[in-house]
Amino acid sequence: MSLGFFSPDSITWRVHSDPSMFVGGIRALLQQALHPEAMAGVAAHSNFREDAWGRLERTGDYVATLTFASKEKAEKLAARVRGVHEKLKLDDQRLLLWVHMAMVDSFLDTALRSGLVLSERERDQYLEEMVIFARLVGIDEEKVPRSVAQLDKYFIDIKDELYASDDAKRAALFIALPPLPPLLRFGTPIAPLWGGITSIAAASLPKWAKSLYAWPTLPGQDIATNLALRSLRSALLLVPEGLRQTPEMKFAFAQVGLEK
Repeated sequence: MSLGFFSPDSITWRVHSDPSMFVGGIRALLQQALHPEAMAGVAAHSNFREDAWGRLERTGDYVATLTFASKEKAEKLAARVRGVHEKLKLDDQRLLLWVHMAMVDSFLDTALRSGLVLSERERDQYLEEMVIFARLVGIDEEKVPRSVAQLDKYFIDIKDELYASDDAKRAALFIALPPLPPLLRFGTPIAPLWGGITSIAAASLPKWAKSLYAWPTLPGQDIATNLALRSLRSALLLVPEGLRQTPEMKFAFAQVGLEK
């Protein structure tokens, strides 16, 4: 068996195989967009406006590959991503770290609020394990927060660099209302379903992030959001495992005899 960077008993496997990742991935894009330099790079060098759905899918494939695939496959994909970043001058350490930390924060916070139970030690362990992700994308390991406390401090330190630029607001709109073929938009329930999920993802953002977007935080909203997250996770857990898993997840679970 060709082992990957993470073992089946790692916290990364637990978090990244959880149904909450679907919402966490959307929230990560919304949160990442709040650094104007990072968002400007995305806007200038990608077709995000025409393919917001595709970017979310590619991000999900990247996370799944680095988490569940063999080291060889993960390193090959990471090298390709580093090459693209270098070619497009998107390899600034400060911006790469922002994208990484916004992703980690979104995945962990969404999972916890959706009902995944992790002790404080396990939450810190997740941060420690995710340093591998940072290294693979080209970030100096010494710069990466390795605990929840360090993560919280990171967001305090960087807050003055963040705001919702026009590019960020346009990105949020395209995430909420991605272009869909007429058959999908009008012939299936995907549009209202997607709208509901993106609304939950947006509501799950930290208060400081919603404030930057000028989205109101109503009394009791966090409680309602947590209930919605838990209900969505419970519903997704009813979907057969095979339909929720990526090819990388299916292969990895089969390798260790965890087929469900």
